[in-house]
Amino acid sequence: MTVHVPKDTKTKLSIIGAGSVGSSLAYASLIRGSADEIVLYDINEKKVNAEVHDLAHGTQYTPTAAVNGGPDIEVVKDSSIVIITAGARQKPGQTRMDLAAINADIMKSLMPQLLEQAPNAIYVLVTNPCDVLTYVAQKVSGLPASQVFSTGTMLDTSRLRWAIGRRAEVAQGNVHVTIMGEHGDTEFPVWSNAEIGNVPLRDWTDDRGNQLFTKKVMDELEDEAIRAAYKIIEGKGATNYAIGIAGARLVEALLRAQRTILPLSSVLEDYYGITDVSLSVPSIVSRNGIERVLETPLSAFELTKLRRSAEAIRGTLHELGF
Repeated sequence: MTVHVPKDTKTKLSIIGAGSVGSSLAYASLIRGSADEIVLYDINEKKVNAEVHDLAHGTQYTPTAAVNGGPDIEVVKDSSIVIITAGARQKPGQTRMDLAAINADIMKSLMPQLLEQAPNAIYVLVTNPCDVLTYVAQKVSGLPASQVFSTGTMLDTSRLRWAIGRRAEVAQGNVHVTIMGEHGDTEFPVWSNAEIGNVPLRDWTDDRGNQLFTKKVMDELEDEAIRAAYKIIEGKGATNYAIGIAGARLVEALLRAQRTILPLSSVLEDYYGITDVSLSVPSIVSRNGIERVLETPLSAFELTKLRRSAEAIRGTLHELGF
């Protein structure tokens, strides 16, 4: 099914889950004007009503004026985009995959209810482990892979680009590198085509002509990006602000005629021979959801890492009965 959002139609973003991630996403979308109407749904009536009122009280000063929500799932009716943040929270020391069984059961129950209210919406998963849950949601819903996907490695890629830009002392927008694979422990940067401006990352030098990005430095940056979430969770209990901003940016790419390329996780079909598993790869997104996944050039080592990611996700799905 192709999803179209006409230009003269008001856009509605519904966020499932009023926890730290859902409320941060709602706040980021509100102040950026990502959609015409923002809705927050949660079964915790006291919590969701408090978050909705707190957001609505600031709308005199935001591009978006309509904020609604509550504990009745009918609030998501006729949504343009539904972003799912609800689920068990990742605890300190717990991997994303440890959450799989609990959150997969939540997804199996939730998706049919959401489809009743918004059958034509684009569905975006944020709840972890997002690759596993994207697969579950797509299979349970029966929707095409272009209509059910997750933020994947959007945030991981942003973390890595920030770290590289800081090290090179250049604006982050000049850094071009993507993290692919699982949104988790087996993800990997595509170093083989990483650049700052048009300069290959490995050729970038400091003001004295010294190579700045040695293998040791690149390994450190990779580890920093992959382990970032664990450190933040240890310090404050959750990661919420950055994923909220990333989610709002994705909403804008989906609702505006931009055809933006972002690393998103969807169920793949013969991607370097990988089929029927969700992984993050560069994807063109627009009002129609994911229009196309891009088979970006990979080194033999990177292709091995991508296949390792696929097997990690497959293993968890097998344990869940998929």
